[in-house]
Amino acid sequence: MTNEPAAHRPGPAAAPPVLASSLRIFDLSLGEMLWSRRTIFMLLVVAAPVVIAAFLRLLVALGAPILDTHETTQNGVRQSIRMTGPAIFGLMIWVFYLRFTVPVLGVFYGTALMADEVEDKTITYLFTRPIRRAAVLLGKYLAYLACTIFVVLPSVMLVYLLIVPMQGSLGGSFIDLVKDLALLALGLAVYGALFGFIGTKFKRPLLIGLIFIFGWEQAALAFPGYLKRFTVAYYLQALVPHAMPSDNTLSLIQGIFRESPPLTSSLLWLAVIWVVFLALAGWVVERREYVLEQ
Repeated sequence: MTNEPAAHRPGPAAAPPVLASSLRIFDLSLGEMLWSRRTIFMLLVVAAPVVIAAFLRLLVALGAPILDTHETTQNGVRQSIRMTGPAIFGLMIWVFYLRFTVPVLGVFYGTALMADEVEDKTITYLFTRPIRRAAVLLGKYLAYLACTIFVVLPSVMLVYLLIVPMQGSLGGSFIDLVKDLALLALGLAVYGALFGFIGTKFKRPLLIGLIFIFGWEQAALAFPGYLKRFTVAYYLQALVPHAMPSDNTLSLIQGIFRESPPLTSSLLWLAVIWVVFLALAGWVVERREYVLEQ
């Protein structure tokens, strides 16, 4: 036995800081996400608008009048109006990325942050490490952001380079491109936090997430009233720097979905949603008992 006083005996090792632990989990999880089956799905999703943009560029190069739209004046005279590349690019940002790609990737990755570890029965190995449980969630969330942002944003830039030069100029819409990239990164962050919480709280998070984006958000945005304030898309669409083309059909779509709060209010509420749901996800992980099924 040692005669060393109890006051001088080393105590249990203190857990490393949450940020340092999160970065270790981030480094561990990033490679796993990049080589997962979900990444193949993500590449297919972001490749679709690039293929469409390349096809449109080819048709324009061959002389097809796909950019011509027809508008009827008050005298009943039909006039041909030629759409510009920046207008088509803004429409693709609206339809393909903001309304589909960002929420879908948020669902498929966000709900799986902890659910995949439970399904693979590897969560106990993560939780036996001398780190906070919330650090595990935060590290995997950061890996999700890095994985999705560095796949989605290059896709946007390819669409920009293919579409904008058609009857438009690169310089005039470059600021809008920067805003688009920041907007999509913000959308991925907020949706990821929301569905990260759903993934930690509920047993079938993917189903709940899909119902949220394809059911609740679509219905809430389509009907007048305050229901749309309980969606993420309502605040994101206020930040879109593009106006949709003034075609009759597209104007109807814009009239339904374009009602938006002020810019500062949108940024504030998106920040609140992001912080609250990311904190709730960490709180649930810290207190939940994970029982692995045999």
